[in-house]
Amino acid sequence: MKIQRVGTQPSAKGPEEYFTSSVRVDMMFKAEEPGRSSAGHVTFEPGARTVWHTHPLGQAILITSGCGWVQRDGGPVEEVHPGDSVWFSAGEKHWHGATPTTGMSHIAVTESLDGKVGDWLEKVTDEQYKKA
Repeated sequence: MKIQRVGTQPSAKGPEEYFTSSVRVDMMFKAEEPGRSSAGHVTFEPGARTVWHTHPLGQAILITSGCGWVQRDGGPVEEVHPGDSVWFSAGEKHWHGATPTTGMSHIAVTESLDGKVGDWLEKVTDEQYKKA
């Protein structure tokens, strides 16, 4: 058993190559071999979002606060609220983030495959985002 206490790991700024605008990532846990799951609490300021990306084994996000948007490639933008959960299938191209006026936080749960958690693709343009 391993207990990870709140505040024992520093918060990290979301890297610019993975996010647009201000995002904070607080890792909750990373699996130890042979496990492959990890989870992070991700906080998006208004207007912040991920880039388009995929996950080799899928991703679950659990909305914890605020109001956000999620979209899979070719699908409509969907609004999400605290208590909502979203499952993105393995290899499904998608993005998620806050609305322009409201921040949003979620817990993201992913699994690695051969050490890889995801493929980070192109940015969601302001034009694509504003169409939401």
